[in-house]
Amino acid sequence: MPSAERLTRQTVVDRAIALADAEGLDALTIRRLAQELGVTPMALYWHFKNKDLLLQGVADHLLTEVTPEFDPASPWNVRLRAMVEAVLGVMRRHPCMTGILSVVVKQDVPSFTRATEVALSLLKEAGFTVEDGYFVAAYLLNGVIGLVGNNPACPRMLNSAEAAEWRRQKRLMLEALPPDRFPCMVEFAKTYERELDQERYYAFGLDLLLHGVEAMAATRTRADK
Repeated sequence: MPSAERLTRQTVVDRAIALADAEGLDALTIRRLAQELGVTPMALYWHFKNKDLLLQGVADHLLTEVTPEFDPASPWNVRLRAMVEAVLGVMRRHPCMTGILSVVVKQDVPSFTRATEVALSLLKEAGFTVEDGYFVAAYLLNGVIGLVGNNPACPRMLNSAEAAEWRRQKRLMLEALPPDRFPCMVEFAKTYERELDQERYYAFGLDLLLHGVEAMAATRTRADK
């Protein structure tokens, strides 16, 4: 455990992320975090005056990962996809991220502002106005949050046996529906016989989001000719 004298801002942020990922945002309090670090709450206040500022610090740290190095010669849609994939990667690795984004003031998070600037420049290159590009960037962010938050796979905290039972119960529930009224739902029940292919689920979702942006950009390019 670090002493109060050796406690750094980064140490606080790292432990806050670990705690929030493991137990959720409700568990992340200044008092609990101080206990985890073996210091007094006053030692944390030296770095973060309150929980809101702590969450901003966590968000700022995590979002530094969403602006990867781009090949400037690659097409805008390739660079945009790399950025959206980076956002998705952060959210998959850190379950707390979606909740944090719902409570922080994003404009107070420096790395969020930098990421937004990068996204807007890519979308402007694609032919969108800055205002429409902002709409697209917001839709993409919310789309990624939805992909992670509404993942149809079983809850993460279940072990393999519990997950198998969870899928069995889901399958039986759908198979019990009247097939004459819900034929597609009954057919879908078969998908619970196996684990969800996570990579396919996320790749499909990204394609759905990004192909829509590309299609809209193409119509704007044609309209400008």
